Amino acid sequence: MLKGFRNFLSRGDIVVVAVGLVVALALSNVIKTFTSAIVNPIVNRAQGSHQIGLGVQLGATGNTGTFVNFGVLISAIIYFVIFMAVVYFAIVVPYRHIQARRGVTVFGDPAPAKTCPFCLSGDIPLAATKCRYCASELPLTPTQVPV
Repeated sequence: MLKGFRNFLSRGDIVVVAVGLVVALALSNVIKTFTSAIVNPIVNRAQGSHQIGLGVQLGATGNTGTFVNFGVLISAIIYFVIFMAVVYFAIVVPYRHIQARRGVTVFGDPAPAKTCPFCLSGDIPLAATKCRYCASELPLTPTQVPV
């Protein structure tokens, strides 16, 4: 039982995912600090004369409980975009490159498929002659013409 667990943990994919997760968590902290230290002041400066933040006051002036702060939302969106770009370029692109060296395609385009005209299932392989869902005979494509 422990040997199977050890083999599971020593698989290349598990190790890569674990390392990627650790790197992503570390980068998340760096990007969050960047957002709070640099992006938030820029967004708050765009607010103009308001002191609370970029948004709309719904209640009494100065009441932070009834202030809808769009600046926080803008900062969160910027944080998300930066974080996802870092994860993509720091983890996904190198992982795809390493797997391509091994001859494995990851994160590639999906295989071409056709749609069944009877049940409208759209994930039927191009070489299929029968629908896997409704078992209807599919029309032959020009590349499937019988000899």
